Amino acid sequence: QLQLVESGGGMAQPGGSLTLSCVAADRTLDLYSVGWFRQAPGKEREAVACISRSGEFTNVAEAQKGRFAVIKDNARRKVFLLLTNLKPEDTGVYSCSAFQTSYKCSLNSAVYDYWGQGTQVTVSS
Repeated sequence: QLQLVESGGGMAQPGGSLTLSCVAADRTLDLYSVGWFRQAPGKEREAVACISRSGEFTNVAEAQKGRFAVIKDNARRKVFLLLTNLKPEDTGVYSCSAFQTSYKCSLNSAVYDYWGQGTQVTVSS
């Protein structure tokens, strides 16, 4: 069972930045593609970004392109989600997820087998 733990959430002002981390508790992530998803109160979960197991392929949801980025450090068993130019509508619980694949990655939450508990991001002035 892969255990994922997110950190780095908190409060930010509009236009600010945060870096979220996702770490695997007891193994490396080099066999897994990792996705980031978020859920705002009263809204459906939505995809934010994903990264392939090698870290060479990334995909960011259209609404976040140019503001968010995802990188992977397999040696440190971590994946980072870089949030810049934050907006109030970015507020929500951000969760990382993983599935074992030799292919790229996916913004479809249904393919992911493992999920972290999430970290809260609040953007407010």
